[in-house]
Amino acid sequence: MLFFTIEGFAQNDALLEAYKNDVKIRKTGMAILGTWAVGNMISGAIGRSQGSGQTAYFHEMNLIWNVVNLGIAGAGYYFTATGEIPENASVLLDDQVSFQKTLLFNAGLDLAYIAGGFYLIEKAKNTTNRPERLRGYGKSVILQGCFLFVFDIALHTIHSKHSSQISDFLSHVQLGPNQVGIVLGL
Repeated sequence: MLFFTIEGFAQNDALLEAYKNDVKIRKTGMAILGTWAVGNMISGAIGRSQGSGQTAYFHEMNLIWNVVNLGIAGAGYYFTATGEIPENASVLLDDQVSFQKTLLFNAGLDLAYIAGGFYLIEKAKNTTNRPERLRGYGKSVILQGCFLFVFDIALHTIHSKHSSQISDFLSHVQLGPNQVGIVLGL
């Protein structure tokens, strides 16, 4: 009986530690995204008010784009900070895998943003209707897409390494009809 009690505490401690690490990774990611957003909003507002032509439009799009980034970062940070501790390691792992899939999907969108930026720059060559706006917006979208791509891939990589630790832990858990055990390697 004592073995199962100690084992249960060890599993709960490991789960709690894994959850805390997961929260720390996500909060750090959202803090980085939020810092990027605020920096771009400030420089975008200054650049838009003091610039002209495509430079002004570049800064304008940076400002607009990062209002959205700041909203995503704020919501992500809030929901991470207020989330409940998962009931078991399997639930935590499922949540981590889902988050990683979201990051990979976002990385695909980031590549689409980059392509869209190049499209805007190319379209500027064939229009007389404010081509400087298309060039400025296009360069901004490329910059934002590149940052987000690196951000999403880096966060995915860090998060994947962490979730593999949970997967390793689960590989040592054995379930039976009337028991739960942890296999310890010697």
